[in-house]
Amino acid sequence: METHVNALAKIAALAVPLSLVAAAAQAESISFWTMEEQPERLARQEAMAKAFTEKTGIEVEIIPVTESDLGKRATAAFAADDLPDVIYFSLQYMQPWAEAGILDIDANTEAVEELGEDTFAPGALALADVDGDYAAVPLDGWTQMLLYRKDLFDEAGLEPPTSYANILKAVDALGNPPEMYGFVAATKIDEDFMSQVLEHVLLANGATPFATDDGFDPKALKESLEFYKAIADASPEGELYWPQSRELYFAGKAAMTIWSPFILDELAGLRDSAPPTINDDPTSTELAEKTGIVTTLSGPSNPDGAAWANINYLGVSTSAEDPDAAIEFIKYSLSDGYAETLGIAPEGKFPVRRGTEDEPEKFTEMWTTLPVGVDRKAPLSDLYPADVIDEIVTGLDTAQRWGAEEGKLAEASRIVTSQVVNQIVRRYIDGEISVDDAVEQINEEIGRL
Repeated sequence: METHVNALAKIAALAVPLSLVAAAAQAESISFWTMEEQPERLARQEAMAKAFTEKTGIEVEIIPVTESDLGKRATAAFAADDLPDVIYFSLQYMQPWAEAGILDIDANTEAVEELGEDTFAPGALALADVDGDYAAVPLDGWTQMLLYRKDLFDEAGLEPPTSYANILKAVDALGNPPEMYGFVAATKIDEDFMSQVLEHVLLANGATPFATDDGFDPKALKESLEFYKAIADASPEGELYWPQSRELYFAGKAAMTIWSPFILDELAGLRDSAPPTINDDPTSTELAEKTGIVTTLSGPSNPDGAAWANINYLGVSTSAEDPDAAIEFIKYSLSDGYAETLGIAPEGKFPVRRGTEDEPEKFTEMWTTLPVGVDRKAPLSDLYPADVIDEIVTGLDTAQRWGAEEGKLAEASRIVTSQVVNQIVRRYIDGEISVDDAVEQINEEIGRL
């Protein structure tokens, strides 16, 4: 009979090769495709990857890929089973890649669950939902913002412009062109800016091209178009997009406009190429101090409202040799490495992961301390009050895009890039067709697409 000591010795002898097998199974390196290819942004990612390697022993090969090339590069690499282990990509690729089998949904779901689903902004996470699992892991994003002159609103006793109704009241109360325009709406049909602003306004009222089998719900679309015409009528004449919106608001000649958060540093006088001109000091923070921000807008058919969002994701690919190592890299990017991740461009990279289970606001608070600006730098917390910061971040709670909920982002993209909605809306704004004709024509055109 074997003695107890002999049995233990055999077990110990077996333990050594088993540990060596486990070590061999652990990836020594992973590959990472990133859209952030500018030198200074690559440097931040390399610093984060180096820290990850020091902590885990796993090397990271960073491969920059131009965002517009991601689709064809991923398709070719998938066909050759040569995808990188982890990909950083924008929302537009989510559903096509999940359906094609490019993304390892099981691994990405595991990463989200280990980080904690309730630590993420609900809207950003919902956009990645695939039948209760997650196609990818939200990393950063931003929401479109309605900028308004809070000082003028307060003086006039107006409610914040969170709804169609409140915005129209403010337009009537504050509009006095050419000294002060009630709004600066986007009207240049061949600009993506108009497409984004229109989608934001229509989403606010629950108007989406997939609401019915025939396209938009006619009632919600009609309400949205009538509202858009009202704010366009309160704007200067001509073809307007982001330059005019910024110029008029910066000069103190607009009560409201819609812009991306990349205006936040300029608004505070930190960029010499786009200074506020509300006073004689181009470095002044006066306009930032007088500005309120709204991200979630609502309309009469959608009282809960919505925010137009652009979200970027990390995804483990189905070519990953060691999904566990890839998951560890994603988890690090959203925890110990999150400051480097968001620090690339804090004004356009909001923390979609707010914190940890133990510290729910940890990363939001960290983000406010990251410096923004070009010619001068300052943290957002020094430039904007806490309620404005909170509004900026919580817009991700109601983040939406046409087609996301229905699994039709690709179809929505075709509608947006065709610019047919822009064209028909502009004809209605200019009085060439009635609102009912506009509704009918929009649904007919998207039906053809």
